[in-house]
Amino acid sequence: MALDRKIAYINLTTGEIETKPIPISIRKKFLGGRGLDMYLMYNHIKPGVDPLGPDNVAFVSAGILVGTLASASARTHVAGKSPLTGFVGSTNMGGFFAPEMRWAGFDHLVIKGKAEKPVYLWIHNGEIEIRDAKNIWGKTVHETQQIIREELGDRDIKILTIGPAGEKLVRFANVMTEIKNAGGRSGMGALLGSKNLKAIAVRGTMDIKIAHPAEALDYDKKVITQVTSAKVSQTQGRIGTPFIWGATNTQGLVRVRNFQLNQLENADDVEAEAIDEYVIGMTGCFGCQVHCRAKYIIPEGPYKGVYDEGPEYTAQGAFAAEPGCRSTLTILVGNHLTNIYGMDLLETGSLIAWAMELYEKGILTDKDTDGLELRFGNDDAVIEMIHRIARREGLGDILAEGGLRAAEKIGKGSIKYLIHVKGMSNLHSDERPTPALALGIATASRGSDHLRSRPAIDLYHLPEPVLRKIYSQPVAYDGPLTSDYRDYEGKPWQVFWHETCYEAVDCLGICKYHTTFLGATLPNFEEWSKLLYYNTGLEMSPLDIWTVAERAYNMERLFNLREGLTRDQDWLVDRYFDEPTKLGIPGIQGKTINREKLKKMIDEYYEHHGWDENGVPHPETTKKLDIDKEPSHML
Repeated sequence: MALDRKIAYINLTTGEIETKPIPISIRKKFLGGRGLDMYLMYNHIKPGVDPLGPDNVAFVSAGILVGTLASASARTHVAGKSPLTGFVGSTNMGGFFAPEMRWAGFDHLVIKGKAEKPVYLWIHNGEIEIRDAKNIWGKTVHETQQIIREELGDRDIKILTIGPAGEKLVRFANVMTEIKNAGGRSGMGALLGSKNLKAIAVRGTMDIKIAHPAEALDYDKKVITQVTSAKVSQTQGRIGTPFIWGATNTQGLVRVRNFQLNQLENADDVEAEAIDEYVIGMTGCFGCQVHCRAKYIIPEGPYKGVYDEGPEYTAQGAFAAEPGCRSTLTILVGNHLTNIYGMDLLETGSLIAWAMELYEKGILTDKDTDGLELRFGNDDAVIEMIHRIARREGLGDILAEGGLRAAEKIGKGSIKYLIHVKGMSNLHSDERPTPALALGIATASRGSDHLRSRPAIDLYHLPEPVLRKIYSQPVAYDGPLTSDYRDYEGKPWQVFWHETCYEAVDCLGICKYHTTFLGATLPNFEEWSKLLYYNTGLEMSPLDIWTVAERAYNMERLFNLREGLTRDQDWLVDRYFDEPTKLGIPGIQGKTINREKLKKMIDEYYEHHGWDENGVPHPETTKKLDIDKEPSHML
């Protein structure tokens, strides 16, 4: 059955491995994936542990629909206390790893302790083995997967791995699978590296029995048609996520030269159409018909002929807009290097751009950079700094600690120029003209974030009746809504709604691009209720799924509060309030975020959650969600 996969507890210090079934009562409370991981985090991580110490715990999971025929049911979730922020560490990626892990018999791995020497896990049809990783330690992400497959004699093995950045404990190192499926943000690669865990290899042939196969096939097909008929999906399938750049840069909604400008001018070579010239085909994740990921070969230079996949919209910002570069080649190479090193490209590009502004202002000098001219627009410097960060060389060693620790080391007022929330650097977006998006990054549980609560459809100028239809299900809402993304009214509910929506998505294990993220007509709670029933047999209404997501998000909040989070950290850096936007279309120019209005939005956002004025869940909230007795240690 789809609900009979197990949880495994793996102690790398002692070598002990224990497997257990997951009780149906826990399923109904947290479903799977990110939701159940948040419960496990709160129960298995002791307060105040060193994120890079052996007492931190890593969690690897599949969502409850993963491996079925539900649309884009491929997502892997990895969690633990973040080495970058000290708060919730959580990342989600596509590919084929999570379905294979389910076919191998497991939904959740709880990894404790630290191996004495480098190891990897080999999971096959209900069996788990800890194996020597001496021969793959130091290898790139791509090399590691090839070596393991050759060693185990099966090219169909799926592998989650860290690269050299994770081994060197770069605090924003990724976990990776396949060529470019990246579990980015919050440094889960560093967490695995701290445990001397290089990789997890899985191979499974255990069937997942669908509860109602005929109905599931019919409804799965209906949802797939709903997804693939959407214009946004068709565009992604043709040129991938870089299509987003054309709209955001044209309007003036990207940050350029760190945070000095909000539009990259004369940037034809950054457009999706320029990148598309080097694309040799499109591919996708398990169960996905959109195929939004490009395949490309680097056309020239030191990496000529190298194959990789992507780049995504985020690479256009990390290696073009933020450092003020305009080269397609820099985007392609930067994407490739962060892939093979296993390093978060958003954090990498943001920190390089920050260092460039510090260099421009004389806070960093040639002595600090070992002679590297860290000027905005210097493509060679961007590529060189990627290497230095991953290898922890010179200034790269300082940046590898993340922005807050680096600012403390550099001093000289450098923190003023760091664009972050809770110690996590922002995406290359500029939220000064968009209060909803600004609120979303300010309050996101893992730090500045575009995948936890971003109401991207707020940018579409949708009519109020359409907004009302979306935002009044499955929980009624009769408050204000506005079609103008520059307004403040109604935005706290939109952020809260999307936050709950994306938590549910991550519990189910499906892709956000197949939900109300970029497409207003794409599936959400109503469809998920039916997908869940037909595929797993679990009867849960749209409201039940909403409650699961709200419960899981409150567990994240409780974890962060236990680790020292305060209301002051649900906030933006001063530049959002003090420096108006300079470029863009007329309605975007001259925009800042209003401090008092943001404070009011946060108050309202807390109220929607059932939290007090400090962002602490009210006792009646935790009781209503049945988490008032946590940690319960039921699993």
